Amino acid sequence: MKFGISYSTPHLGVDPGALMRVAKDAEELGFESFYLPEHIALQPGAKIGAMALDPSLPYGDPLECLAFVAAGTRRILLGTGVLLLPYHHPVVLAKRLATLDLLAGGRLRLLTVGVGALPGEAAAAGVDFATRGRRADEALDVLRLLWEGDETGVSHDGEFFRFADVCSFPKPTGRLPIHVGGSSPAAARRAGRRGDGYFAGGRLTPDERRRQLDLARAAAAEAGRDPEALQYTRWGSLGMSEVDVEQLAEEGVTRLVVSPSTADPAAQREELEAFAERFALGPFE
Repeated sequence: MKFGISYSTPHLGVDPGALMRVAKDAEELGFESFYLPEHIALQPGAKIGAMALDPSLPYGDPLECLAFVAAGTRRILLGTGVLLLPYHHPVVLAKRLATLDLLAGGRLRLLTVGVGALPGEAAAAGVDFATRGRRADEALDVLRLLWEGDETGVSHDGEFFRFADVCSFPKPTGRLPIHVGGSSPAAARRAGRRGDGYFAGGRLTPDERRRQLDLARAAAAEAGRDPEALQYTRWGSLGMSEVDVEQLAEEGVTRLVVSPSTADPAAQREELEAFAERFALGPFE
């Protein structure tokens, strides 16, 4: 089992000192990875399910934040949880992701994408909410096409994106993995068909989780991919016990992502230290 930290800018803020301190603490204590969430725009009254989102929540841009974190760390892997793929043009995004990965020394290994759940956010980005899934699928194909292309250029003629003889440099460090996050069966299928991992959403029952992991693996097999190679990431908490983690490992979970429960620096450090000691994570030298 591997363990990552999610730094919630909407709740902890975008203070550069606080962001870097948690990232450095996580790296020192032996956590594998550091994640940032994304929302590009909120509106008054926006809800995900029954949960209302305060429109003043300070969602920092995850890629900008990760570039900042990369400059002050050496080992910890970088991830998004999740990047809202339909709201980014893949030709521009391919360049941004490759550049970030290079500047980070090949540490953008846990890019996780989703499709979003807020119609108003889609409208603000100029995207038809009903087509965001198809748009995400095509964007994934475009990203791979651009990264694999050479100096002769690549072309694409799809439903949402069209270009001819395009060259995109620099390239990422090796193959850049892409994980797929979400709570829907469509997300699970997308992960199996196109992703390197599945990051299950938080609003699922145990039976739904089992069915969706089976669905992701079945979709991988149908696409001629190795279903056992699909990584399985889940949300966890810093208060989890060894028994909790062992049970999740038996369910096939390969990574747990946890979040600080407080903005107080001393209390954050204590939480991370206690968790790292409980699971013998470090320290990293």
